[in-house]
Amino acid sequence: MSDRITENLKNGRGFIPFVTAGDPDDETSLEILKLLAARGANVIELGVPFSDPMADGVVIQRSSQRALDRGVNLASVLSLAAKLRVSSDVPLVLFSYLNPILRFGIDGLCSAAKKSGVDGILIVDAVDDEARELADKFAEHGISLISLVSPTTSDGRLENICRNARGFIYAVSRAGVTGAANSHSNEAELLAARVRKFTDLPIAVGFGISTAEQVENVWKFADAAVVGSAIVAEIEASIKANDALARVEALLDQLLPLQKAAHTHKVEGSRL
Repeated sequence: MSDRITENLKNGRGFIPFVTAGDPDDETSLEILKLLAARGANVIELGVPFSDPMADGVVIQRSSQRALDRGVNLASVLSLAAKLRVSSDVPLVLFSYLNPILRFGIDGLCSAAKKSGVDGILIVDAVDDEARELADKFAEHGISLISLVSPTTSDGRLENICRNARGFIYAVSRAGVTGAANSHSNEAELLAARVRKFTDLPIAVGFGISTAEQVENVWKFADAAVVGSAIVAEIEASIKANDALARVEALLDQLLPLQKAAHTHKVEGSRL
């Protein structure tokens, strides 16, 4: 199966932003996705709101609840993906828990996700035999099941996960929940080295990546950095002033200064 996700990450220095679908509202959410795509996202993770996001910190928990309060569900997320696909071919990965997937129905999701232009699905709490079955089912429709590993994953399980993985390996930088961190230990680097023993797939590191220094550090040993809570926090902070796009773009300028320069040059060049 040809995998656009893998292709987009194979050259390293990848950027994978995460946002919760429908937060703060449908229109703004779509504009943020377009901005992320225009600013060089290699893959975009689109969070499916869930009432009990046990792996997420308070920032993403609140964004998920805001979206749920507005009635956002998996069908809404797929609709948002389809709207982005009209103007962008950046690979899209749904980031979900298993419950919304089961409620929607696996067969129905495969068809709907493919039609909406979704490239991959990451299910936080699907493991082992259940994950393998889902991976095989998704693969029939050209959709990759993205696998999560953490510093506490044993070598035996790591080898098994990598054997069945597609797209990329999401390496959790530390034990615990999502959320911006002020510093990082070498756990993520050690984990990436362990993963390299079992797969040639790109490795993306996430959980707590919130500064340009941290992004650059991740790029030294992994293929991509995942930035989630830092972006979602800017969206939350924008609600009263209704300035989400400006806030997210300002954050991108800080996180990815080289991409900012390339983006500016491209825009200026188009005026000549």
